[in-house]
Amino acid sequence: MTSKIPFYISVAMIIVAGIVLSMFRHQNYGVPWTPGETSQIWDIEARVEFNGQDKPVKVSLAAPHTQSGFTLINQSSSSQGYGVSYINTESGRRAEWSNRQAAGAQTIYYKVQFLVDPQANVDPIPPSGDITPPTFDGPAEAAAIAVIERANQRSADDITFTRELIKSLNDSDSQNASLLLNHMTKVDAVDKILAYAKIPSKVVGVIELEDGRRRQTIQHMNQVWDGNNWVLFNANDPNQVIKENILVWDESNVSLLDVVGGNNSQVHFSMIAQDVSPSQATQQKVEADGLLNFSIHSLPLEEQAMFKTIMLIPIGALIVVFLRVIIGLKTSGTFMPVLIAVAFVQTQLVTGIVGFLLIVGTGLVIRSYLSKLNLLLVARISAVIITVIMIISVFTVVAFKIGLTEGLSITFFPMIILSWTIERMSILWEEEGAKEVVLQGGGSLLTAVLVYLAMTNPYIQHLTFNFIGLQLIVLGGILLLGTYTGYRLTELRRFKPLAED
Repeated sequence: MTSKIPFYISVAMIIVAGIVLSMFRHQNYGVPWTPGETSQIWDIEARVEFNGQDKPVKVSLAAPHTQSGFTLINQSSSSQGYGVSYINTESGRRAEWSNRQAAGAQTIYYKVQFLVDPQANVDPIPPSGDITPPTFDGPAEAAAIAVIERANQRSADDITFTRELIKSLNDSDSQNASLLLNHMTKVDAVDKILAYAKIPSKVVGVIELEDGRRRQTIQHMNQVWDGNNWVLFNANDPNQVIKENILVWDESNVSLLDVVGGNNSQVHFSMIAQDVSPSQATQQKVEADGLLNFSIHSLPLEEQAMFKTIMLIPIGALIVVFLRVIIGLKTSGTFMPVLIAVAFVQTQLVTGIVGFLLIVGTGLVIRSYLSKLNLLLVARISAVIITVIMIISVFTVVAFKIGLTEGLSITFFPMIILSWTIERMSILWEEEGAKEVVLQGGGSLLTAVLVYLAMTNPYIQHLTFNFIGLQLIVLGGILLLGTYTGYRLTELRRFKPLAED
């Protein structure tokens, strides 16, 4: 007897591969597990204004990049007469504009698009170089040392130290905090005290994303290195709750805007949010991150629409296998119900059932007459096919004439499959009788209805269309069902008398 261990190992590998592919697509491509979810894209515009001095101008603006929770998908600039470049410096990304001569009021627009992406993840740049301790005057240094000692006692690492430090600086009853904040902001105080305590940190510029917000200015927060990542802190919030709509714009720790050849420079931010479908969000993420897109979404829309139905057929096959192998339901043909269910998807359920019964019923009547002519099989099948076409044509015309527009969709029925179904049922009628025809015909129709309900389920449609790995999981399930050799549920009724005895 051949061992089935290699078979079960292969099936397990197929199922695991399907799960891994699905998880990979969700994690790396951001495809949601459930339908109806939308992704959010933020359009953010920075407006730079300054006065030109009738001489060469060079403008440098800190530019954001992909960060935790946000993926940069597009950037553009509108600056009449200016050359623009996007460069990477030691302090971070910057957008630079240049003009040989600029006079009077000048306006430059820089626009970025960010996809809200929980899977977005970048490798942080660790701090480099030694930390130079800042200098305080006598009383301020004593206050800083007192605050540091208090935070050290109540903390276990650099992150908890920063939390305790911010709590101390926000304590209105603390004389040390009042002394330190007489000549500096809380953000600067946190930055200087952390540097004094030899803790890697930097000041970053952030913007709060709010739909429809105009002329927003940059806000400053502190970032502290925890050994693996930069952790964001709001020096003005002792509760340390960082909102999810906070976008880090400037990580340079140097300057947000530099203008050479101009004065009175300022920058304001405007933003607007838009919701996009999962397919659009995935496409944007693929293009932004340079990922290989082997999904159906990369095909033209016409082919996508075709595959949206094709990818549902394995689900129908799984249902048919389960009903036949486990339940023991009889059907006319193995996968004829799946094809009928595909037709139901196009015609809608009630119209499809009525059309199926009319076509098959009329076809059986005509086939019974053809059987009396003793025709050869090929000729008989061909005659049935032509008859089915004529029946569909007549029913469609009649439905249109009486105003039943739903009947026009009856043309979606697979004519060849219906012809073979009529032929098989006719032979079955002659050999087994009408009861067997009703059993197999009813089983086929019931199976087709169940497959139709599965194919039209929005969750199943979403999963099969977006996760190719699901096909491997279905394949593994069908292979496992194929090894079942026990009793069908419908066969257990034969043993009912034994149970009663």
